[in-house]
Amino acid sequence: MTAAARRPELAWQAQSLLLAYPDDELAGRLGLLRQVAAAAGPRVGGPLLGFLDYAAGAALAELAAEYVATFDHRKRCCLFLTYYAHGDTRKRGMALLRLKRGYAAAGLRLADDELPDHLAVMLEFAAIAGPDAGRALLLEHRAGLELLRLALRDIASPWAGVLDSVSATLPALRGGEREAVARLAAQGPPEEQVGLAPFGPPEYMPQPQGGPR
Repeated sequence: MTAAARRPELAWQAQSLLLAYPDDELAGRLGLLRQVAAAAGPRVGGPLLGFLDYAAGAALAELAAEYVATFDHRKRCCLFLTYYAHGDTRKRGMALLRLKRGYAAAGLRLADDELPDHLAVMLEFAAIAGPDAGRALLLEHRAGLELLRLALRDIASPWAGVLDSVSATLPALRGGEREAVARLAAQGPPEEQVGLAPFGPPEYMPQPQGGPR
């Protein structure tokens, strides 16, 4: 059994940090993140090492600008995973509320400007909650995860390696999951029905832009 199989929460924590907005703290963490990646084994850690090499060779300002161009300006590269399943509909508002309550029950308190469906936040929860709860949450959003991973690979984004690493911590896609990914890719997220206001609070109905800063 690999280190990643025994301790996937270590990989999830590293992935969470690498999918947040690159800030001054990232440079100070690169050495530790490299140690975690090296211990995770080739399937999980190898893609992380590739991204860490890229990040170490890039100026922070350039990396931050590339992050914004990738995740804030491309809907297909949205890091808010409930968007893939629900779009900006009432169902997304309720899904966000359910996520936030689940995090609070597990002891994860979000800042006012953090949204619970951002992948970096989900991975942070997975790292805190442990393998069973963490894997269950990620599997619940597997179709969106895979669609994001494919979108990043299509544009040769360095963050595609981080998504490859996330996917490697999960079981292989099954038939129904493959169909869900294909359906999302073909149809895109759903749209709200005309004339029906969302049930979720307005603050839980954001546009799919931005992320933890």
